[in-house]
Amino acid sequence: MFDLIVKGGVLPDGKVADIGIKGNKIAAIGPLDDAEAAQVIDASGDLVSPPFVDPHFHMDATLSYGLPRINTSGTLLEGIGLWGELKQVMTQDDVVDRALKYCDWAASMGLLAIRSHVDTCDDRLLGVEALLEVRNQVKDYIDLQLVAFPQDGFYRDATARQNTIRALDMGVDVVGGIPHFERTMTDGAASVTELCEIAAGRGLQVDMHCDETDDPHSRHIETLARETQRLGLQGRVAGSHLTSMHSMDNYYVSKLLPLIAEAEINVIPNPLINIVLQGRHDTYPKRRGLTRVKEMLALGINVGWGQDCVLDPWYSLGTGDMLDVAFMGLHVAQMTSPKEMRTCFDMVTVNNAKTMGLTDYGLHVGAKASLVVLDAGDPIEALRLRAGRLCVIANGSVVSQTPRADASLTLKGRPEMLRRRHNSGDL
Repeated sequence: MFDLIVKGGVLPDGKVADIGIKGNKIAAIGPLDDAEAAQVIDASGDLVSPPFVDPHFHMDATLSYGLPRINTSGTLLEGIGLWGELKQVMTQDDVVDRALKYCDWAASMGLLAIRSHVDTCDDRLLGVEALLEVRNQVKDYIDLQLVAFPQDGFYRDATARQNTIRALDMGVDVVGGIPHFERTMTDGAASVTELCEIAAGRGLQVDMHCDETDDPHSRHIETLARETQRLGLQGRVAGSHLTSMHSMDNYYVSKLLPLIAEAEINVIPNPLINIVLQGRHDTYPKRRGLTRVKEMLALGINVGWGQDCVLDPWYSLGTGDMLDVAFMGLHVAQMTSPKEMRTCFDMVTVNNAKTMGLTDYGLHVGAKASLVVLDAGDPIEALRLRAGRLCVIANGSVVSQTPRADASLTLKGRPEMLRRRHNSGDL
């Protein structure tokens, strides 16, 4: 007897299987025709996927667009300045309310694991306290990791160092940084070293905003790779953005990418935001700032798409849909072959789960019973349609259901009902 069975779903690898759930774990995968369950979800012909994962977000700022004003230049630097203004007037309740609303959006879209940076350049640590509360409130349906992020610079801001350590003492999960925003390249490199040493001493992961700039001479990812190896942090470090690599010469990159691979650094480009914020000082040709995704994947580097922002000082759009993120990423990275598109789906599921260290993630017996039923027949069709989430299951419980988005037609001689699915088959 199962608590829940998902019947007849198509798994990402193309296999058709039933999934039996007991409690909050997957208990069986295979033919379960004679099995009984308290609840049955009919997923016949629909894609059943592990949940979506976002390894790079800013939940303390989300849904604040227009407060206290709009970023008129659309630049990264004005967004940072605007965020500084908002920090002075926002309250803890405001941060909690906005974050919980976003988590509602996330749950409805099958986004059940999020890594959020939280600003530590605030002596009150208001955002840290707020997101620690949110982490506790959503723990039954969303895995929320928090990164201690000195937004104004670990050394550049007078109290950032002590506040970052305070945040880690309060229970924040991951050590963050922003070396390219320090006053000098030397300070940036030194911040990478010290922050990695802090993480190694505490047994924590590292996730750096690294080289989020058009400047090809911003090369802190090189230092991050070195410190990762020196301190034995392989597999526990992520470099987020890496947009300067878009502007670097090919000879230097040919040296850099093997260093990243050897250090087993996870990489998180954020395509929606990278192409909006980068290249703002260019006329034409205009750089778009996405790092070298295909080249990294070819070297076996774990790369996953991140969302970064939704309706905040840096980005005026967004819904929390990781399929939107992957859809944009495959266009900008020109990953349009069938194999590459399937990789893009992996980049918002299994690749990102690896970056976050989610050991109980996936569709296998013993994994956490969190999954998504999508209105698509395979991963490529899910990307093409940004498919609806027919059912979202978190820790063994159904948390969201959405009707199919079928259209009724009144066209002479044509079908009365239209479904835009057109499966990719064996591509």
